[in-house]
Amino acid sequence: MEDFQPDLETLKKIQEECGKKINETDVVDVEKVRFVGGMDLTFKDLRSNPTEALVSLVVVDTQTLKPIDVVIKHTKVDFPYIPTFLAFRELPALLEVYDKAKIKPEVYFIDGQGKIHPRRCGIASHFGVETGTVSVGVAKSHLYGKFKYPCEKRGCFSYVKDPKTDEILGAVVRTKDRVYPVFVSVGNNISLPSAIKLVLKTSKYRIPEPTKLAHNVLQKKRKQLGW
Repeated sequence: MEDFQPDLETLKKIQEECGKKINETDVVDVEKVRFVGGMDLTFKDLRSNPTEALVSLVVVDTQTLKPIDVVIKHTKVDFPYIPTFLAFRELPALLEVYDKAKIKPEVYFIDGQGKIHPRRCGIASHFGVETGTVSVGVAKSHLYGKFKYPCEKRGCFSYVKDPKTDEILGAVVRTKDRVYPVFVSVGNNISLPSAIKLVLKTSKYRIPEPTKLAHNVLQKKRKQLGW
């Protein structure tokens, strides 16, 4: 498996087709959303292939910001680590947990990019298009596009735009005063203003509670496994 080299040109076309299928209109009323699922992955060895992975889904009640359901799966990954093609490595693992929660999320936050991607389809969009769910990309770092940092106050945001077309791809959102912002973009079935609103609604610190808690349960499990 170490020598496996995917056909990147074919995968680029898949991403471009995925990007065309993204729905950027609200299919849910974000003011009434009660349950948000946060999804995250961690790998035993990030750059090895194949390798083992842990994937989590934590369902959070937006009224309390407390977790009400947790799903963790130990799985294997057999696609190489290639920047901007991470969805092909991560999506199968996400699909293993997404429908396993006892309380179904109305919206899924994924630790990664949605439309902020050179071909308009990061992991959050792949997931949302594949499952037909409402998904939002909440990334901790910049991948693509031009932007200016927003003001230092919680709630400030600025747009991330395509450097070639000036199209708005997402937003840089300040979730806590004077703390480095997060990169929010549409995954599927939601508008960017609604995605930003929901991220702020579920954030106490820098990272929104759904994806922060999903990350935390994985770190705890890593220690238990001795990774």
